[in-house]
Amino acid sequence: MTEAVIVLAAALLAAHLLTVSLYLFRLRRQTPQEGTISTPRVTLLRPVCGREAFDRETLASSFEQDYPDYEVIFCAPSDDDPSVPLLRELIAKHPNRPARLFTGERRVTHNPKLNNLWSGWQAADTDWVCMADSNLRLPADYLATVVASWDEETGLVSSPPIGERPEGLAGSLECAFLNGNQARLQLASDSLGNGFAQGKTLFWNRKMLNEAGGIEALGRYLAEDVNATRLVRAAGLKVRLTPLPFAQPIGRRSFRDVWNRQLRWSRVRRDGFPLLFAAEPFNGPMVPFALAAIAAARLDMSIVLLPAVATIWYGAEIVLMRRAGWPSAWRDILALPLRDVLLPALWLATFLKRDIEWRGNAISPHGSDEPMTPVLADHD
Repeated sequence: MTEAVIVLAAALLAAHLLTVSLYLFRLRRQTPQEGTISTPRVTLLRPVCGREAFDRETLASSFEQDYPDYEVIFCAPSDDDPSVPLLRELIAKHPNRPARLFTGERRVTHNPKLNNLWSGWQAADTDWVCMADSNLRLPADYLATVVASWDEETGLVSSPPIGERPEGLAGSLECAFLNGNQARLQLASDSLGNGFAQGKTLFWNRKMLNEAGGIEALGRYLAEDVNATRLVRAAGLKVRLTPLPFAQPIGRRSFRDVWNRQLRWSRVRRDGFPLLFAAEPFNGPMVPFALAAIAAARLDMSIVLLPAVATIWYGAEIVLMRRAGWPSAWRDILALPLRDVLLPALWLATFLKRDIEWRGNAISPHGSDEPMTPVLADHD
C-alpha cells in the first residue's frame, strides 16, 4: 500500500515537472516567419465594454502592428458605453490605419461578448479575422505571429494570456492562476498535440466559421472558446496555439475579483468539458502533498519527504517564472501556495450553481430557460 502511494505521488510530481519542461522548451522556439497562408489582409476585431485601468495602452496597441495590411474594428455594446470616447480618440489619432467603431448588441446568443462582436464580424471586409480581447497588450508582432501559426491542419489559432505588472498580493494571485497554472497547462497540452482555444485570442478563417454557423455557433456553451474548440475538432481540424502567450496587464485587484473570475472560468470548464473537469482535483500539489505526507508517516520520514516534494514542486515553478520573464518577486512566490490552496475550494464551489456572470450579465448554460439578466459584475 505504501509503495502505491509513493508511485502515485511520484507520478503526479513527474507530470508537473513535464509541463514545466515543455514550457521551458517552448521558450527556445523561434516565432514562425511565415505560415501556409502567407500574409493576407486581416481584420483585428476587438470587443470593448466599460473602462479598465490599462485601456489606453492595450487598445492603442491595435494600431501599432508590424503587419502589412490590416483593418481594426472595435465593438462596444452601446453609444453610451464609457469606452466609446477613448475609441473615437484613438481612431482619430491614427488616420492612416483603417479603423471603425460599431456600437449596439445583436442578441443572437446567450453570450453578451458574442452579441457585442456580431456587427463587427458582419462588417469585416477580409477573409481572416482575429478576435482579441480589449485587455490584451498586443506586441508589434501579434498579428504576424498568429497568422504565421496557421498550417494545413489548422482550424483556429489561439493563445492564453500571461499576467504582467500585478499590484498587491491579489494581483500576484491573479498572475499565479493565469501564468503558472492555466498557461503552463494549456501550452503543455498543445505541445503534446492537444491544443484547445482560449477566448483572449481567436484567429479565424471567416468563410470557415460562417459555414459552421458563424458567431451564433460559438454561443452553444457558456464560453466561446469551448464552442470554438468543439467546432474545430468536429471539422477534423486542430486548434493551434502561438509559440508563447501574449501579455495582459493586471494592476491592482481585490481578492473577491480574483475569486469571482476564477469561479466563472471553473464553471465554464465544467459546462464545456465535464470529464476533464472531473479530474481537476488532481490539478495542483494538494493531492501529491497529501500522498507524500501519508508515505512519510508510514516510513518515518516526515522531516524529509514532504519538504523535499514541496521544494521540487515550487522550485520548478519558480525557475519557470524567472526564465519566462513572469512576475517573480517575493509576493508573486507567496501567491503560489495561496493559489494551490484555493484550487480545491474553487472546484467544490463550482457545483453551487451553473450560470456565470460576465461584464454585467448573467449567462445561463445553453438550453436553460433562464433569461439574461443584468447584474453588477467585475470587468475582465
